[in-house]
Parts: sequence; C-alpha cells; structure tokens
Amino acid sequence: MYRFLLTPRWLGGTAVGLVAIVVCLLLGSWQLGRFEDRVGTQHDLAAAVAATGPAVPLGTVLTGEQARVGTDTVGRAVTVTGDYDAARQLLVPNRTVDGHEGYYVLTPLRTPDGRAVAVVRGWAAGEPGAAPQVPAGEVSVTGRLQAPETSGSGGAVAGGLPTGQLGTISPATLVNALPYPVFDGWVAADEAPAGLTAVPTVRPQGGDGLSLRAFQNLGYTLEWFVFAGFVVFMWYRLVRREAEAVQDRALGLDPAL
Repeated sequence: MYRFLLTPRWLGGTAVGLVAIVVCLLLGSWQLGRFEDRVGTQHDLAAAVAATGPAVPLGTVLTGEQARVGTDTVGRAVTVTGDYDAARQLLVPNRTVDGHEGYYVLTPLRTPDGRAVAVVRGWAAGEPGAAPQVPAGEVSVTGRLQAPETSGSGGAVAGGLPTGQLGTISPATLVNALPYPVFDGWVAADEAPAGLTAVPTVRPQGGDGLSLRAFQNLGYTLEWFVFAGFVVFMWYRLVRREAEAVQDRALGLDPAL
C-alpha cells in the first residue's frame, strides 16, 4: 500500500521535506544558541557588578587610548587622580535612584595624561538645578567603573536638552561637549558631596539574563521548531491521504472509475 513512496514524485517530495526539516532545526538551534549567549553575557555582567574587589588605578583597568569597558571590567572599583573641570560640569536628567526621578551631576576629571574621566559625583532628586561646588586642585576619586550608556536605556536620550545638560553618558556624546579625549565609560563616585546621593552601580539591562532580545531569540527558536514539526505533520497527512486513495482504488472505490 505504501509502494507509492518509492515513486520519483514521492521520493522528490520526501527529500524536499527532509531538507526543510533540517534547515528549520538548524535555524532553531542557532537562535537557541543566541538566546543562551545573551543569557550568559548578562549573567557575566551581573557577576562582574556584584564582585568589585579592591579599588585599583583606572589606568591599569583601561590600558591604552582604545580600551573599552567590558564584561570583565564593568562595576570594577577604581581610583583616579586629577583635577575637576568645573567650567564644563554637566547635569544628566531623567535618572532614577531608589525609585525616585532625578539627575546626575557629572564633572570631568582631567588626568595627567591629558584625558578626562566622566565622574558622576552624585544624584539629586527632581529637575536639574544647582550643583554642589566643585573641589579645586588635585583630587583622588574612588568609585565604580560603569559602561557607556546607550540611547533609550536607563533614561538616556539622544539630545534636545538645554545647554549644560547631557542626555547620554558615552564617549560619542562627550566628544561634542569636551575639548579633550575621554576614557571609555564613566565612574560613579563612592563619596558624594553634601546635597547629593552616591549613585549605585548601574545594573546591566536584563540583569537576570531574560532581556527583550533574549526573549526574541527564544521566540524565534520555538517558531523554527514548530515549522519543522509542521513539515512532518503535513508529510504524514499527505502520505495517509495517498495511502487511503491507493486502498480505495484496490477495493474499486476510486471515484474516478
């Protein structure tokens, strides 16, 4: 009854179905791998944030002008020495601490090598207003290294703010506000001046690993596996229908006769 499966038409159709199943399984496995990678990356970030260790000089963490804050350095306790550029202090609005809306006070700290570090000296509630006085002369700051912000995350915006305010803390935005090069990322100072609150370490987006993009990858994984199952189901239905037709013809029940 199933000899029809050996005909060229069915052999060709079965081969196409097998190829489709293999392709769906491969794509589903690839999306599953992407999901696991994203979850693993977020877990690495969270672990790095949780285990800061003793403070070390910033220059030993970000070595070289092209050094970037990575999963192994975000949240690291660092120290940096230099003098604050009070004339170019910036206020960063739309930042939330302990569930309250407010703003960061960011003051560039110029280091002896000519670069500056974006130091967030603290946070204040409400709309951007007056900032505490900036210390003069050489200072040494201890804080936690943070990754550059991206537009749309944590209250960051691309622009459209008044003079003296910054929407996103990143080298790409600071290059337009400062006349000297800056280190990657920024430092949240451990000790805030009077009137400000020390900014806690910024947790990575999707810190439990289940970010929106991770869920998208998981959804695509399920879709490809469902497609593979659908191909199997349709092949089975077509085989059953053809087998029933062969059986009907053998019994003389073929409607075409």
